[in-house]
Amino acid sequence: MEIQRFRKFETKNFYPSDMGEEKHHIKNELSMAVRAENRIFLRGQTGFDLEGNFHGEGNPAEQAENACRCVKQLLEEAGGSVNDICKMTVYVTDRSYRSEVYGVIAKHFRGVYPCSTGLVVNGLALPEMLMEIDVEAVISGD
Repeated sequence: MEIQRFRKFETKNFYPSDMGEEKHHIKNELSMAVRAENRIFLRGQTGFDLEGNFHGEGNPAEQAENACRCVKQLLEEAGGSVNDICKMTVYVTDRSYRSEVYGVIAKHFRGVYPCSTGLVVNGLALPEMLMEIDVEAVISGD
Protein backbone atom coordinates (compact mmCIF):
# COMPACT_ATOMS: atom_id res chain seq x y z
CA MET A 1 0.00 0.00 0.00
CA GLU A 2 1.34 3.40 -0.98
CA ILE A 3 1.25 6.10 1.68
CA GLN A 4 1.54 9.73 0.64
CA ARG A 5 2.34 12.46 3.13
CA PHE A 6 1.34 16.03 2.36
CA ARG A 7 2.79 19.22 3.82
CA LYS A 8 5.36 17.65 6.10
CA PHE A 9 6.57 19.89 8.92
CA GLU A 10 8.43 19.92 12.20
CA THR A 11 6.56 21.26 15.21
CA LYS A 12 9.61 23.19 16.41
CA ASN A 13 9.41 25.28 13.21
CA PHE A 14 5.62 25.57 13.08
CA TYR A 15 4.48 26.61 16.54
CA PRO A 16 5.52 29.88 18.19
CA SER A 17 8.54 29.51 20.44
CA ASP A 18 6.81 31.35 23.28
CA MET A 19 3.80 29.54 24.74
CA GLY A 20 3.18 31.88 27.62
CA GLU A 21 5.43 30.81 30.46
CA GLU A 22 6.53 27.59 28.77
CA LYS A 23 8.94 27.39 25.87
CA HIS A 24 7.94 25.12 22.99
CA HIS A 25 10.28 22.16 23.10
CA ILE A 26 8.38 19.39 21.31
CA LYS A 27 10.16 18.37 18.13
CA ASN A 28 7.77 16.08 16.25
CA GLU A 29 7.85 15.44 12.51
CA LEU A 30 4.28 15.45 11.20
CA SER A 31 2.18 15.78 8.06
CA MET A 32 -0.87 17.95 7.54
CA ALA A 33 -2.52 15.12 5.56
CA VAL A 34 -1.79 11.46 4.91
CA ARG A 35 -3.35 9.44 2.11
CA ALA A 36 -3.25 5.65 2.38
CA GLU A 37 -4.82 4.21 -0.78
CA ASN A 38 -8.31 5.72 -0.77
CA ARG A 39 -8.29 6.98 2.84
CA ILE A 40 -7.27 10.48 3.86
CA PHE A 41 -6.43 11.47 7.43
CA LEU A 42 -6.05 15.13 8.31
CA ARG A 43 -4.18 16.71 11.15
CA GLY A 44 -6.57 18.54 13.46
CA GLN A 45 -7.37 21.94 11.95
CA THR A 46 -7.59 25.05 14.12
CA GLY A 47 -7.05 28.79 13.80
CA PHE A 48 -3.62 28.08 12.27
CA ASP A 49 -3.54 28.37 8.50
CA LEU A 50 -1.36 26.07 6.41
CA GLU A 51 1.59 28.47 6.61
CA GLY A 52 1.52 28.65 10.42
CA ASN A 53 -0.26 32.00 10.87
CA PHE A 54 -2.93 32.12 13.58
CA HIS A 55 -6.38 33.56 12.81
CA GLY A 56 -9.21 34.41 15.20
CA GLU A 57 -7.62 34.93 18.58
CA GLY A 58 -10.52 34.99 21.04
CA ASN A 59 -13.02 34.21 18.26
CA PRO A 60 -14.11 30.55 17.90
CA ALA A 61 -16.17 31.23 14.76
CA GLU A 62 -13.23 32.82 12.95
CA GLN A 63 -11.01 29.92 14.00
CA ALA A 64 -13.63 27.51 12.64
CA GLU A 65 -13.74 29.43 9.32
CA ASN A 66 -10.00 29.01 8.97
CA ALA A 67 -10.12 25.34 9.98
CA CYS A 68 -12.84 24.58 7.42
CA ARG A 69 -10.93 26.32 4.62
CA CYS A 70 -7.84 24.27 5.52
CA VAL A 71 -9.84 21.01 5.59
CA LYS A 72 -11.11 21.70 2.08
CA GLN A 73 -7.66 22.62 0.74
CA LEU A 74 -5.88 19.64 2.33
CA LEU A 75 -8.47 17.18 1.06
CA GLU A 76 -8.10 18.59 -2.46
CA GLU A 77 -4.30 18.42 -2.29
CA ALA A 78 -4.60 14.75 -1.29
CA GLY A 79 -6.93 14.03 -4.23
CA GLY A 80 -10.27 14.19 -2.44
CA SER A 81 -13.02 16.64 -1.65
CA VAL A 82 -15.30 17.57 1.23
CA ASN A 83 -17.82 15.09 -0.20
CA ASP A 84 -15.42 12.28 0.78
CA ILE A 85 -15.54 13.17 4.50
CA CYS A 86 -16.79 10.21 6.55
CA LYS A 87 -15.93 11.13 10.13
CA MET A 88 -15.49 14.49 11.80
CA THR A 89 -14.56 15.12 15.42
CA VAL A 90 -15.01 18.66 16.71
CA TYR A 91 -13.33 19.87 19.89
CA VAL A 92 -14.28 23.11 21.67
CA THR A 93 -12.76 24.44 24.87
CA ASP A 94 -16.05 25.90 26.14
CA ARG A 95 -19.56 24.56 25.69
CA SER A 96 -20.76 28.07 24.79
CA TYR A 97 -18.65 27.95 21.58
CA ARG A 98 -20.66 25.05 20.15
CA SER A 99 -23.32 27.07 18.33
CA GLU A 100 -20.80 29.43 16.71
CA VAL A 101 -18.43 26.66 15.64
CA TYR A 102 -21.14 24.28 14.42
CA GLY A 103 -22.80 27.10 12.47
CA VAL A 104 -19.58 27.62 10.51
CA ILE A 105 -19.15 23.87 9.98
CA ALA A 106 -22.74 23.55 8.74
CA LYS A 107 -22.12 26.30 6.18
CA HIS A 108 -18.91 24.73 4.83
CA PHE A 109 -20.04 21.10 4.76
CA ARG A 110 -23.70 21.44 3.75
CA GLY A 111 -24.92 18.27 2.04
CA VAL A 112 -21.97 16.11 3.15
CA TYR A 113 -23.64 14.30 6.12
CA PRO A 114 -20.53 12.87 7.87
CA CYS A 115 -20.60 11.02 11.17
CA SER A 116 -19.64 13.56 13.81
CA THR A 117 -18.62 13.64 17.44
CA GLY A 118 -18.40 16.83 19.46
CA LEU A 119 -16.27 17.10 22.57
CA VAL A 120 -15.82 19.82 25.15
CA VAL A 121 -12.20 19.68 26.33
CA ASN A 122 -10.18 21.50 28.99
CA GLY A 123 -7.70 22.80 26.45
CA LEU A 124 -5.90 22.28 23.17
CA ALA A 125 -2.21 22.53 22.20
CA LEU A 126 -2.03 26.30 22.73
CA PRO A 127 -4.20 28.49 24.98
CA GLU A 128 -5.42 30.64 22.08
CA MET A 129 -6.89 27.59 20.33
CA LEU A 130 -10.60 27.49 21.11
CA MET A 131 -11.63 24.76 18.66
CA GLU A 132 -10.24 22.00 16.46
CA ILE A 133 -11.66 19.81 13.69
CA ASP A 134 -10.33 16.32 13.01
CA VAL A 135 -11.36 14.72 9.70
CA GLU A 136 -11.14 11.29 8.08
CA ALA A 137 -12.21 10.79 4.47
CA VAL A 138 -12.56 7.93 2.02
CA ILE A 139 -12.33 8.57 -1.71
CA SER A 140 -14.89 6.40 -3.42
CA GLY A 141 -13.63 4.30 -6.32
CA ASP A 142 -15.04 4.30 -9.82
